[in-house]
Amino acid sequence: MSTEDDWITTPITQNLLRGALDLERTEHGLLPHRLPARARAQNTDGQLAMAESQPSGVRLVLRTRATALELDTLPTKRRYVGAPPRPDGVYDLLVDGRPAGRGSVTGGNTLTIDMATGTAGVEPGPSGTLRFADLPQGTKVLEIWLPHTETTELVALRTNAPVEAVPDPGRRVWLHHGSSISHGSDAASPTTTWPALAASLGGVELVNLGLGGSALLDPFTARAMRDTPADLISVKIGINVVNADAMRLRAFGPAVHGFLDTIREGHPTAPLLVVSSILCPVHEDTPGPLAPDFAGLAQGRVRFVATGDPAQRASGKLTLNIIRDELSRIVTARAADDPNLHYLDGRELYGEADAAELPLPDAVHPDAATHRLMGERFAKLAFCDQGAFKG
Repeated sequence: MSTEDDWITTPITQNLLRGALDLERTEHGLLPHRLPARARAQNTDGQLAMAESQPSGVRLVLRTRATALELDTLPTKRRYVGAPPRPDGVYDLLVDGRPAGRGSVTGGNTLTIDMATGTAGVEPGPSGTLRFADLPQGTKVLEIWLPHTETTELVALRTNAPVEAVPDPGRRVWLHHGSSISHGSDAASPTTTWPALAASLGGVELVNLGLGGSALLDPFTARAMRDTPADLISVKIGINVVNADAMRLRAFGPAVHGFLDTIREGHPTAPLLVVSSILCPVHEDTPGPLAPDFAGLAQGRVRFVATGDPAQRASGKLTLNIIRDELSRIVTARAADDPNLHYLDGRELYGEADAAELPLPDAVHPDAATHRLMGERFAKLAFCDQGAFKG
């Protein structure tokens, strides 16, 4: 059993982290961000600010002989007025690439959200400690994947043997952008979000820009993708544009072109895969906006309903079926001059037969089993010999 005298404290620096585009020094430690400072400065939306600070896909990677490890963090946990407490965020430990444990950190700040009024407030709290003991003997690579939906400030790292950064493994880097579904929604843990699973199966390094509620074709997100080194790129477009009722058909097409143009400025020939929304029955033919149905809140589950009028499709209101048709048209037209541009209908990841077997619990977000299904299917479709990301 390690004692305090055995611990070696190692500064947490950029070379120990993967999956973050920026690191902010705070009064407590280091806060990983998934959007760079320039993009954050141009954002005025609290939902996006929260989402990009939640470290989906961000992990500590280190080589060590240590058999015990402690990581002090300051989490920010969400609480919804009228709902039971959410479970603590999950940290995944991998040893030499294989799952070796999970843990959580108690305490932390509390972000209280009132969905009925749209207000929120933060109550400060103490940092906590994640502990892993009885690790295998000998030199090994440890990965600690941070909670995908819990803002996490990194305070201190202690081990009972020295640690060092792991050199670039030389694997292809996959940069992905999407909605809360890509962010991880109701996945069981950070390594079991569908993009993390697909990356593992495809043998690539993931940079996950899945941003809950915020896949809205923002120019600053496109610029962040343009400026991020990547070998493979995908953008999943549809559900947030519809459920936020963010634009009409007239604006949508040019916005997609602009988003893709910006990415291509930095990655002119990289495989670029445009993915439409998975099946979401409430929005297939009914426009947004999406609204919460609080009837099940006391049982811990808010469901969502589409509040638009299908008749408004004639005046340019968007639905998922309209967006899929438009994305297919745009990609087909652009691919004539861009042979590395591809399209994937999201219903190949989750479609009507899947909805009958694995319905979306809140009518929008897939559960843990569906994340696994989607990750496996994406890997088969994208990384196969005929896929957009073929090796």
